[in-house]
Amino acid sequence: MRLFLALVAGLLIAWVPAGRAATLQPFVATYEAWYQGRHAGAATMRLQPEGARWRIDLGIRGNRGFAGILGLNVEQGTTFDLVGETFRPLAQHTLRKAAVLFNRRTEGVYDWSRGVATWTGDVSKRRRAPVPLQPGDMSALLINLAIVRDAAPGAALQYRFVDGGRVRDHAYLAAGEPETVQVADVSYSALRVSRTNGGNDEMIVWIADGVPTPVRILQREDGEDAVDLRLVEYQGVP
Repeated sequence: MRLFLALVAGLLIAWVPAGRAATLQPFVATYEAWYQGRHAGAATMRLQPEGARWRIDLGIRGNRGFAGILGLNVEQGTTFDLVGETFRPLAQHTLRKAAVLFNRRTEGVYDWSRGVATWTGDVSKRRRAPVPLQPGDMSALLINLAIVRDAAPGAALQYRFVDGGRVRDHAYLAAGEPETVQVADVSYSALRVSRTNGGNDEMIVWIADGVPTPVRILQREDGEDAVDLRLVEYQGVP
């Protein structure tokens, strides 16, 4: 199924919690990228199988004038498998671009047989140290997938972020009821899910039933909007 937002102006997509499937379905999603309230580029999120494994990728590209902003020129991806309904990361990469001649690349390996994750590339010496793994550990992109799967009105969600040599507990709280979210020409009935322990770095996502990816992803810094991804269209992949 392909959703063209420009062709369905005024449509309200309703929240029906019981209809949300827990199984993974491949998709490609396109977002508008905004920065500090200004349209700044585009982003693509892709989920696809690779044999018995899966891979999720996110690429954000800033328009001219925003090319020097690290948060708007990022390519990152995670290869993972499923253990029951748990998304288990196996490998992770991030490429950040701030200028034509300035790239920062990191590569991570989650070695579950040894119970550690390690990162190489442009990471500090401290973050090169092996990170002990715990069942349920996920990368940032996998946490987004987990929120889509787990969100329910009033739910408190707990995840352990292990990414880029860092370990953090992420706590999220879903709103008690959905709200209307305008994205391009479509209004979604979507559930706001906010991180509650990020300090000055806030992360808020909006989840609409039947949509396999967040309809909006907002990162706020010191109380101000920073990177804001707004869904334009998504397409299921056979």
